[in-house]
Amino acid sequence: MDINIGTLAGQTIAMIVFVWFCMKFIWPPIMNAIEARQTQIADGLAAAERGQHSLEKAQAEADEIIANAKKQATGILDQAHSRANEIVAEGKADGAKERDKQLAAGRSEVEKEISRAREELRGQVSAIAVASAEKILLREIDPKAHEDILSKLAAEL
Repeated sequence: MDINIGTLAGQTIAMIVFVWFCMKFIWPPIMNAIEARQTQIADGLAAAERGQHSLEKAQAEADEIIANAKKQATGILDQAHSRANEIVAEGKADGAKERDKQLAAGRSEVEKEISRAREELRGQVSAIAVASAEKILLREIDPKAHEDILSKLAAEL
């Protein structure tokens, strides 16, 4: 193949037609696709940035909620400890009242038993005294016998 003016002109015209065809029919869809892709990427980056800001905001809110929850938990624990201490104090007070009540009841019972024992002893002493007097009167009046009876009476008491 010879290179001459005709082939060179033909090839130049073919190249110009090819470039014009590409610029007219192929280049605009490719540029539209590229621009659409650039727009999509820009929107994606903007959405990612908004998402990052939303994440930071949500993290701050979560930290605040956690701090408030910790404060509430501490308050609840303090109230529980206070109430537990009140209950313990009430229990101690009730226990002391019950103890005092039982001590009073026990002392009263002991005093009743002491009174009953005294009455019983008085009755026995009077019975012994009557029995002694009866024995003394039945025997003759003798100082030695009186002394013997009184010593027996003292031993019985």
